[in-house]
Amino acid sequence: MKTSNTFSILFWINASRAINKEAEIYARVTVNQKRVNISLKRKVNVDQWDVAKKRVKGHSAAAKQINQYLDQVYTKLFQIYQDLKFQEILITAELIKANYTGEGEQSKSLMNLIEYHHTQKIKHTHAKGSIRNFGVTESYLAKFLRKTKKTTDIYLKELDFKFLCDFESYLSSYWPVGHPRAMAQNTIIKHIQRLRKMVTLAYHMEWISKDPFVRWKPIFERKEREFLSDNELSNLENFEFPTERLDRVRDLFVFSCYTGISYVDIMNLTAHNILKGIDGNDWIITKRQKTNVPVKVPLLNKAEELIEKYRNHPMTQVTGSLLPIITNEKLNQYLKEVMFYVGIKKNLTFHMARHTFATTVTLSNGVPIETVSKLLGHSKISTTQIYAKVIERKVSDDMKLLKEKLNANNNERDVKSS
Repeated sequence: MKTSNTFSILFWINASRAINKEAEIYARVTVNQKRVNISLKRKVNVDQWDVAKKRVKGHSAAAKQINQYLDQVYTKLFQIYQDLKFQEILITAELIKANYTGEGEQSKSLMNLIEYHHTQKIKHTHAKGSIRNFGVTESYLAKFLRKTKKTTDIYLKELDFKFLCDFESYLSSYWPVGHPRAMAQNTIIKHIQRLRKMVTLAYHMEWISKDPFVRWKPIFERKEREFLSDNELSNLENFEFPTERLDRVRDLFVFSCYTGISYVDIMNLTAHNILKGIDGNDWIITKRQKTNVPVKVPLLNKAEELIEKYRNHPMTQVTGSLLPIITNEKLNQYLKEVMFYVGIKKNLTFHMARHTFATTVTLSNGVPIETVSKLLGHSKISTTQIYAKVIERKVSDDMKLLKEKLNANNNERDVKSS
């Protein structure tokens, strides 16, 4: 294999296609006798072109301006050649042209990356909610560029640690329209993490030579997940509501408390999702829309009762769903009324039902965290461990068992020694 290249740059005009004696100027790049032409988007009078010197004749301001531009083009093309040579990759005239015109991988921009990430990575693999979240982050990046950089795009090679710090600072001071306050710290970190996923993709594809996130560390605010206690859940289950509307809302919430299934996945359930499990009993078998991870949940008695309650209900007969269909917005709005009637002082949201399943219903009753993780459809057990940290009663029970075991061992040693 050849280890050296022949390389040359010259400028020429296309006199044969001149209009009113105005001809377009081209740069011709030749590597190993293979050449490409690059239109420089400049025109010159045919009579003013010096064929020998490959420059514009004369000392007029226009001539000097074009000649200066040609010198800049020459320098840029030569620098591209040197950079490619330093990288020890196969150099072609087409590759030099691609890098010059911004089509080469070394000339990719942030917007190029965003477009590629959307169309090639998440468009057909991620849930609508995840795609929407990436879209929000992308809109903040665009606003950040316009406000702080006075531009609509930048090269990926311009991304550095300072860019990340400035973006984080921008989000910290940004007040979303219609929101009661500025962004919370955890929301800010989520946006930067989405940017990080895109930049990491660019790094792996070698669109950038270094990862600007190497020294960046996310700082989350620790927040305990709220859930219903045994007593609160019991009160909710047994309360007599004045309207069927609130009764249905309570039933959906309680169903999630006993299955751990999220709102969007409950709305997608039909009778076809009820199948016989390995134990011969009824299980819900589905996939999480958010992650496409399979979920298999054995039905507890309370969940079975609710399925039976709505088996022939007019609402489910029309929709073909397992349970009544209510929009997420309305459901969380009605939960405020449910909370008022039952006397629950917590900020009740539908997702709290999933937390209740993880804590009060399963972990607190001795279900191993590995099993709970599987039931929730978590891809990593570390996600489930967030719930385990808040169960003080479980910690107390475990320590009580440990004390009893240690006392028994001590008594046994005392008997043997006597």
